[in-house]
This record gives sequence, C-alpha cells and structure tokens, in this order.
Amino acid sequence: MSVRDKPCTQDARLREVFGAPVAKLYATAVSPDASAALTRALELRSFLALAEEQVARIRDRVHEAMAPERDMDELSADDLRMDTQWLEAALHARDGYRAALGDLLRSMPPPGRHARPVRMTQQTITTTLPPATTAPAPQRAGAAQARRP
Repeated sequence: MSVRDKPCTQDARLREVFGAPVAKLYATAVSPDASAALTRALELRSFLALAEEQVARIRDRVHEAMAPERDMDELSADDLRMDTQWLEAALHARDGYRAALGDLLRSMPPPGRHARPVRMTQQTITTTLPPATTAPAPQRAGAAQARRP
C-alpha cells in the first residue's frame, strides 16, 4: 500500500486547509505550479502516516503478546523491552511530524483567502560626484611623512 493511500490523523485538517481530498492533493502536488506549502504539507503527511503505522504495529504486537488467552510461558521481558523502545521512538517521530505539520498549516492563510503577491520595489539612489579638482596630487601620495627633528 502506497503512503498516499494510508490513512493519517491529519487528513481531515489537510482537506479543510487545501479544500480537496488527500488523493487529489497528491495529484496536484506533482504539477509544476504546485505551491511549496502543499508539497511540504504532503511530505510531512507521508512521514506522519508511516510513523502512525509503526505505532499501530507495535501496539498490536504488544497487545497480541499480552492477550489473556496467550500462554504465559511465551512472554519475553526482553521482547517487551525492545517493543517499548521502538514504541517510544515511533511516538516521538509521530509527535514531531504532527507538530511540524500543524505549524505549517497554522502559518498558511485561512481557506478561501489566497496570499496576495508581494510587489517588490527597488529604490534608486542618485548621487552626483563633486567636480574634479585641479590641485595636483602629492608626489608621494599614500606614503607616511617622515618626522622632522
């Protein structure tokens, strides 16, 4: 299953902000006129979907190992410790991707209101040079003067 097809907890928010279902957003993102915000949002969404899938897999594996009908002789503290470490890493990644995507979506203009292009004007500074002087340059211009006793 492609990451585009994996469900994600932020799909409704993406639809709300960009005004289209996630599948259509992915199709739009490959066009040359796709916004950088859309491209970044979908990249973060893809990472988030994978992290959420990892969390679900580890959770399901722990639930299966701890099922009441499971033989207690099959329990392994080492396996559970490893799953705990993996779960912590997956949750940390998920939280980071959710935060980054949330920050990106909050920084965007509200739905239906597009950012106006900014007109950049460049100031022109005009100066005039002073008239050339006819005074001769010193013979040893730039040389330090010797001290006279």
